[in-house]
Amino acid sequence: MATTRAAVRRHSVGRWFTDTGWRYVVGVIACVFAVFPLLYIVSVSFNPSGTLTGSNQLFEAFDLSNYERLLTNPATPFAQWFINTLVIGVVTSLATVFLGALAAYAFSRMRFTGRRVGLLTLLLVQMFPQFLAVVAIFLLMVGISDVFPAIGLGTNSGLILVYLGGALGVNTFLMYGFFNTVPTSIDEAAKIDGAGHARTFFTIVLPLVTPILAVVGLLSFIGVTSEFVIASVLLTDPNEQTLALGLYTLISGFQSQNWGVFAAGSVLAALPVVALFLFLQRYIVSGLSAGSVK
Repeated sequence: MATTRAAVRRHSVGRWFTDTGWRYVVGVIACVFAVFPLLYIVSVSFNPSGTLTGSNQLFEAFDLSNYERLLTNPATPFAQWFINTLVIGVVTSLATVFLGALAAYAFSRMRFTGRRVGLLTLLLVQMFPQFLAVVAIFLLMVGISDVFPAIGLGTNSGLILVYLGGALGVNTFLMYGFFNTVPTSIDEAAKIDGAGHARTFFTIVLPLVTPILAVVGLLSFIGVTSEFVIASVLLTDPNEQTLALGLYTLISGFQSQNWGVFAAGSVLAALPVVALFLFLQRYIVSGLSAGSVK
């Protein structure tokens, strides 16, 4: 009897592992694979040795000297980089959400000549990364600097305008799919009550599509704050640079020993993204899934 019970138990465990258990194993491996680099960079930031090779053991040392050097060194204005990144990221993401929502509403609710061609054009243009036009953007900003220095080369406002040049495209398509899930009967009811397109858009439709607005805003903020190529060409003043550029200067020198400071800066630079993600997480799943179907 005991042998029979043991055989049944082994059979049940084997069947459970075949049906469900292997998924837990894969999930644990994926979590370890994702979490280990994060733990490693945090460990390096607390290691005063300043190298990566000497930090093979996680949290072997605990010291705040790297953070102190990062925040007090006059040659590395980290606080200014942090503020610049937040300003550029927030302004660009808000403007991207607004422009994308306007375009998506027009493509979803209005019927006009060139509508399908416009949608296809937005999709095709996004196949070419923006950094392919770096030379043209640089020459354009040089010319603008002679006329409007406030938005020219080396200014954060000029960089924001360059980023907004690519605000449409994938964001519009993502919002367009979500806008199509909102019944048109709501628009028709508002029109009967005397509401125009502007009133319908701002007071009725926008509150209903809040999830996709949050998703696009988060993706835009992450993309802008981590962008390096265009910012490195346009921002020449160290006090106007972003975190991506400033942190790169810490390790770009010959035989640089600032990896500990770089790790500390990376940890602090990730805090705004993590905070925004936690704040908007309730919208992320519903926004991405609902925007992918009509």
